[in-house]
Amino acid sequence: MSTTAKTQASASEILSPAWLEIVRQKVEGLRYGVVQIVVHDSRVTQIERTEKTRLPGQSDVAE
Repeated sequence: MSTTAKTQASASEILSPAWLEIVRQKVEGLRYGVVQIVVHDSRVTQIERTEKTRLPGQSDVAE
């Protein structure tokens, strides 16, 4: 790895902390739901994902 690549990797780690990647993973593939970030003392301490399953409405169900 070149010095430039190492510098860029370090800069990207500073701009994109580890918790941000976790948030990206939680959002991927989420159709309906909530991703909640909990912060204590200016630090991200918890990330929660709540996913909802939507069922067809009455007009979509055959009688």
